[in-house]
Amino acid sequence: MAETSSFTEAELRERLTPEQYVVTQQAGTERAFTGEYWDCHDDGTYHCVVCEIPLFSSDTKYESGSGWPSFFEAVGPDVIKIRTDTSHSMIREEAVCANCGAHLGHRFPDGPAPTGERYCMNSAAMRLDRDNAE
Repeated sequence: MAETSSFTEAELRERLTPEQYVVTQQAGTERAFTGEYWDCHDDGTYHCVVCEIPLFSSDTKYESGSGWPSFFEAVGPDVIKIRTDTSHSMIREEAVCANCGAHLGHRFPDGPAPTGERYCMNSAAMRLDRDNAE
């Protein structure tokens, strides 16, 4: 997927909370153990807060101990784009929405099977569409 965000800065500032804007547009990071979803165990699909595409299923969410929502796999191979992040004197893999380019978090090679990957996401970058329990 190509980055196709069609929102202006003014539109983004209007539709996102200040924290969502800083995280998704300025590559900010929420404090550990403070985000809405770090300890959420509800079933559903996590969507990009900017463009609403599905990113992760709750079936791939696990407790990593990091204080951020962690997933071992995205819903598809083309929804997350990985960029090299050299900020803070480190080399990391930044995870961004492949559709709109919103910063989501980082990917690390220390996750569980079957992928061995840990997508360490910011709650502020996502919206959970909960499954109806009926």
